[in-house]
Amino acid sequence: MLIRTPALVCAARPHGEVGVILRALTESHGMVGAYVAGGRGRALRPVLIAGNTVALELNVRQAGQMPSARVELMASRAPFLAEPLPAAAIDWATALSVAVLPERHPYPLLYDALSALLDAVCHAPSARGWIRALVAYEALVLRELGYGDRLERAQAEDWAAQLAQFDRIGGFLARYLLADRRGDVMGARDMLRQRLGRIGGAG
Repeated sequence: MLIRTPALVCAARPHGEVGVILRALTESHGMVGAYVAGGRGRALRPVLIAGNTVALELNVRQAGQMPSARVELMASRAPFLAEPLPAAAIDWATALSVAVLPERHPYPLLYDALSALLDAVCHAPSARGWIRALVAYEALVLRELGYGDRLERAQAEDWAAQLAQFDRIGGFLARYLLADRRGDVMGARDMLRQRLGRIGGAG
């Protein structure tokens, strides 16, 4: 079976001398894993950066075997990784997605929300422009995985309330979705929270 679809790169782990295991979120096929030959090479390394949008060609040979994949860059978010705050937000959003979404289960709402969140993180003038989108994505992850929408929305202009909401939903994520992997995954969120705290009301 050959699948061609846009995908959001969520992780790329080294495998062998030059290959990588790609984890990417697609609209119709959910989170997919695949081996990308040459993924650590000069041509593909900048393509397989978490947060990028790629055209994914997935070759599924038979059940039980990891598919192979070819990728082409559609939208690069690499330039924004030079800024600590956007980099931390992208790192957390993609790490959360990889950690909690089961493979091959479609979540089209999450695909759309993550794509919109990544665009907001990259193009908003400050964290004030994307923190609500981030919290909304986290709430949607909880809801899509069966834990309901547990948040009241903070006012857009109330930075302190938004940080409090961010902290509150972090507790739900740690308790319900990441209890067994909290140290591994929540560390990315803790880093983001530290950076958000430093900007205070000027965010």
